[in-house]
Amino acid sequence: MIKMKVMGIALDTRTGSPIIVLNDYDNRRALPIWIGSAEASSIIRKIENIPSTRPLTHDLFLNFAESLGAKITKVEINDVDEQTYFSSIYLLDKDDKEIAIDSRPSDAIAIAIRANVPIFVSAAVMADGAISTDSSKDEEEAQEFKNFIKDIKPSDFAKLVDKNFESDQ
Repeated sequence: MIKMKVMGIALDTRTGSPIIVLNDYDNRRALPIWIGSAEASSIIRKIENIPSTRPLTHDLFLNFAESLGAKITKVEINDVDEQTYFSSIYLLDKDDKEIAIDSRPSDAIAIAIRANVPIFVSAAVMADGAISTDSSKDEEEAQEFKNFIKDIKPSDFAKLVDKNFESDQ
C-alpha cells in the first residue's frame, strides 16, 4: 500500500465533474478520481475549514462511530474495475477488533480527512490509474498534468459547489 495525501480538487473542463487528486508523499505520482459534487463539497469544506450549521453526512458517520466507541484508523483504495474504484474504511471497535467497511473512495477520503487518518492506495490501483508527476519520466504527460493541477484553488471550487448544493436544497 502506498500512503497518499489530498492534493486538491479540480473540475473536469469537459464534463464539469469534480476530480479529487491524491499525491504520493514523494510527489512523483498522482491519482485523479472523479467524484460527486456533494462529496467534493464535503472534502473542500473540511480542507478549507468552512463551517456548516449542521453535521454533514461524513461528520455524522464519524460522530456515530465515536459514540459507539469505535475509532477510524485508516482508509484504503484497494481495487479498480472498469474505472470504478473500491475502498474500505478501517476502524477499531470498542474491543479493539478491526472492522473494514466497504465505501466509495470519495466518502472514505472525506472521512479520513475528518478523522485525520492515513489514506492508502494499493499498488495495483496506482499502476492502473496514477499519472507520473516526475518530470524526469514521461516529460510530456507529467507537464500536461502539472499544468492541469497548477491552478487548483479549493476555495473557488467550494464556492461553485456551495452554489449548486444550495440550489439542490
